[in-house]
Amino acid sequence: MNVRAYHHGDLRAALVSEGMALLVERAADAVSLREVARRAGVSATAVYRHFPDKEALMTALANEGLARLAAAQHAAFEAKGGGVDGFSATGAAYVRFALANPALFRMIFAHHSPGDLTAGDTSDDAMSFLLQNARALAPPGTDPRAFALQCWSLAHGLALLMLDGHVPVDDAAIDRIVDVRAMTGGHVQPGEGFDRPGTCA
Repeated sequence: MNVRAYHHGDLRAALVSEGMALLVERAADAVSLREVARRAGVSATAVYRHFPDKEALMTALANEGLARLAAAQHAAFEAKGGGVDGFSATGAAYVRFALANPALFRMIFAHHSPGDLTAGDTSDDAMSFLLQNARALAPPGTDPRAFALQCWSLAHGLALLMLDGHVPVDDAAIDRIVDVRAMTGGHVQPGEGFDRPGTCA
C-alpha cells in the first residue's frame, strides 16, 4: 500500500470524505474501517486513532450527511426569502435530498438521534430551527411542538414513500405536498420565520 502523509486534522477529514464516497458508491454495509483506510492510503492503525470502531465512523458520516442536508435546506430557505414559503421550501429540499442521496439519507437517521420535539428539546440545531419556525408560523391555537412534528413527519414520510416506491417520484408534487399553507388550510401565521435552517423540514 502506498501510505500517504497527512496532518492530524487532515487525516480525519480525509477518512470522512472517503467514507462518504464509499457510502454513495455502494451502501452503508460496504463501509468499513479497513476499506476507508485503503482508499485513503493509510494504515488501519491510523484510522483507529480517529475512529475506534465502525460505529464511530458511521456517526461521523451521519453528522457530515446532516451538514450537507442542512446546506441544501439553507439554500432553499434563502431562495424563497424565508417566511412561510422558505419554511415550505426546506421541506421540499429535505425530500429531494433524500431522493438524490438514498443510502446517505437512510444512514443519517440510523446513526443520529435528533432532539425530542414533543418535549421541546432544542439541543439539536435541526430541531431548534424547526421548533422556532413552528412557533412563528403555527396556526392560532396550535401547539408549536405538534405543528413542528407534523411538518417533519410529512416531509420525512413522503421521502420514505418515494424512496421505497410506494408513491411515484413526482418533483412537482413534492412542492404541493409539503406546502405549509396547503397543510394548514391556509391558516398559517404570516410570520417571517427564522433564517437558520437546520436539517428538518
